[in-house]
Amino acid sequence: MPFPNIDPIAFSIGPISIHWYGIAYVVGILLGWYYARKLSMTDRLWPGDKSPVTPVHLDDFIIWAAAGIVLGGRIGYVLFYDLPAVMANPVRAFEIWNGGMSFHGGLLGTTIAMILFARRNAIPVWSMFDIIAAVAPVGLFFGRIANFINGELWGRLTDVPWAVVFPTGGPFARHPSQLYEAGLEGIVLLIILSVLIWAFKALKTPGTVTGTFVAGYALSRIFVEFFREPDAQIGYLAGNWLTMGMVLSAPMFALGVWAILRARFAARARQNG
Repeated sequence: MPFPNIDPIAFSIGPISIHWYGIAYVVGILLGWYYARKLSMTDRLWPGDKSPVTPVHLDDFIIWAAAGIVLGGRIGYVLFYDLPAVMANPVRAFEIWNGGMSFHGGLLGTTIAMILFARRNAIPVWSMFDIIAAVAPVGLFFGRIANFINGELWGRLTDVPWAVVFPTGGPFARHPSQLYEAGLEGIVLLIILSVLIWAFKALKTPGTVTGTFVAGYALSRIFVEFFREPDAQIGYLAGNWLTMGMVLSAPMFALGVWAILRARFAARARQNG
């Protein structure tokens, strides 16, 4: 089917153009902040029936989170996907308006921001990780929808009935892999984490929500990479299937499983001690 021709620019105010991609970042961060505040005000979900992360903490952290996402995402993209071009033209590293953000880099940037913020405010690091991990799928959902609107990061050639002909992907029908990611990384992962939090009180075992998010994202990303076209400047790393996204996500899965196991062992130690 033809690509829904949505202008990447939502609206303009004089010489300033507001892009859907920027709106997606703002909406994702604000909705995530709103949900995180709700979690922080529900004491019964936390260890000792008292949230170590307060709404005031989250109000302050939103700037830290935005900086971690944007700086980490851009630096990660340059290092993982665009380093040769940037070395040839260093100015390219600052040309954010030309696109190029890495989830893995954004995750690392946000993780550093969380560690620094938690230490500064005497918050248990794993609880800080958990509350941000719980709301992260909200931002991922809006980010992937923005990728679709921009007609970027499209999928491989296919003849499935829902295939899309993207304006920048040639006259070929492709998987709308951005929507696959929005569904898996956003909706499905948010539902799984919400069930763990509200039905099974997973926040009472610090690290469980974080591990589930990290492992769940990694599995979702690896799966979708089989349908997503690899970045043109990198291509396939091996055969006709291995991509940079898979390589970066594999250790994420291992870290996620480790975080879940660490949380369970820590909980047993507390019960026995």
